[in-house]
Amino acid sequence: MAVENQKALENRNITIYDIAREAGVSAATVSRVLTNNANVRPEKKEKVQALIKKYNFKPNALARGLSDTKSKVLGIIAADVRNSYYAEVVVACEVAAREAGYTVLLCNSLGETEREKRQLETLYEQRVGAMIQLGGRVDDLVSDTEYVELVNQMTNNIPMVVSGKLDGTLCYQVQIDAMKAMDLLMEHLIDLGHRQIAMVGGGMDVLSTYEKLQRYKQILKNYHLDFHEEYVIEGGYDYQTGYRGMNALFECEKMPTAVVAINDYAAVGVMHSIYEHGKRIPEDFSVVSYDNTQLTRLMMPRLTSIDYRYEFYGRKLVETAIAASEGGEMPRIQLVTPRLVVRESTAPVAEV
Repeated sequence: MAVENQKALENRNITIYDIAREAGVSAATVSRVLTNNANVRPEKKEKVQALIKKYNFKPNALARGLSDTKSKVLGIIAADVRNSYYAEVVVACEVAAREAGYTVLLCNSLGETEREKRQLETLYEQRVGAMIQLGGRVDDLVSDTEYVELVNQMTNNIPMVVSGKLDGTLCYQVQIDAMKAMDLLMEHLIDLGHRQIAMVGGGMDVLSTYEKLQRYKQILKNYHLDFHEEYVIEGGYDYQTGYRGMNALFECEKMPTAVVAINDYAAVGVMHSIYEHGKRIPEDFSVVSYDNTQLTRLMMPRLTSIDYRYEFYGRKLVETAIAASEGGEMPRIQLVTPRLVVRESTAPVAEV
């Protein structure tokens, strides 16, 4: 069988992935050997070089990333563009890139770590000018050590901009100011007279959600309001989480009067649960959320939500990526200040 596999390889065009698979290394390692990068262990380098010689492997010009050619391509890894938040950011990035004379190569990781790793290696092999990662492992509260190591191997040659963080790397960070976003929502609700405010959705292993929860607690304390553990419903970032979370809140001895949903999808679930219980928005409950996607304009009433200024956000990501790829000076960490868009889903608390 091994002989048959070898013959099959010899009878077709060999790719960098074939070399990597047979050598037991990543495609990025093969790329580093091809470009004479010093950051490859001698034993791995010898094994890869032997296979390159064996198959007379000659990578194409794009994969080689010729030193006299500056790539005008930005690689973007998004968690899932079916989510309107990622779609908004990616489109904003693509518009900004086009204006700067760059094109975009988009990958969807679908929240799978191994897929993210392969996509990193693919973009590295293609020698993009810079990489931008939106979501996935860069959202982790505690950075994955294997992922950090892989990124560190690549950023010596190709800069990377992330929407979250990767501890232990030199990635550029362009983050939404999550705590400012919570300030805006909570102060809006408190100004309307709400004192019992719930928070529905999101996992505490996600950096931005963790920061939002900590700020939520701090604001309650600052206003001398009680923290009710049962008002914090963890979960995902989808309709089901919002729906089940609001159902759970209806079981509370003392109901909240306002709900902060972790995103617009969860907010839709919250709103449907409220309607199924025969209650009204905003007369009985005020509902707010994050992301300000198209869903906010489609719901009745229209949803009050945190807007990330997508055009500005995408431009900041792209400008940072291009500047880093061209050797320019950029801050390692930049915060994008969100804004609150008030619509009809919030109102003063009903008098008892």
